[in-house]
Amino acid sequence: MRVVICEDEALIRRGLELVLRDGGHDVIDTAADASGLLEAVAKLQPDLVVTDIRMPPTHTDEGLIAALEVRKSFPGTGVVVLSQHVQRRYAKELLALGTGGVGYLLKQRIAGVDSFLADLVHVADGGTALDPEVVAVMVGRARHSERAIGELTPRQQEVLSLVAEGRSNASIAAALFLTEKAVVQHVSRIYDALGLTQDADAHRRVQAVVQFLNRA
Repeated sequence: MRVVICEDEALIRRGLELVLRDGGHDVIDTAADASGLLEAVAKLQPDLVVTDIRMPPTHTDEGLIAALEVRKSFPGTGVVVLSQHVQRRYAKELLALGTGGVGYLLKQRIAGVDSFLADLVHVADGGTALDPEVVAVMVGRARHSERAIGELTPRQQEVLSLVAEGRSNASIAAALFLTEKAVVQHVSRIYDALGLTQDADAHRRVQAVVQFLNRA
């Protein structure tokens, strides 16, 4: 996997580079600001971009704006944004593109190198990777603003949160101590309640649910 890293803090940038290279991936360039990121992507067209959200000069959302530009101009390049904060607007803008290949992970909640690298590969392959806290904020807001979400049972809301994280039925069953058959039934009822058509493709399943939540 060919990766470009964008991070203004030199130690974090170097750490990400070493983690990716130790994991067998090719870090083809690094950048310290959004303009450098866009130049590197235009020149090299990597499989994946890993970028912070808050970048110079204003340290607000330059990294997010660059990530959105990458996804629009180079749809074959996956984008994972890293942040120390949950900003629902940021997640909403990323996911509003309606395609896979995006991730929103929280730096302080990355539990291990292997799971982090697995998330990156998943995004590069066209999947979606969302930190559970990001999903919880989105679902919580939707629960209060969307009648259909509010009418789901507590168990269905738990299942929906895990679906939006990109988990398989088997993973959801293990997390909630349910059978896979029970998870399938819950997902089917969620789709019925939300007016969504079931799809065998896991990526489109996640995107359908997340796009629904984005309306909140």
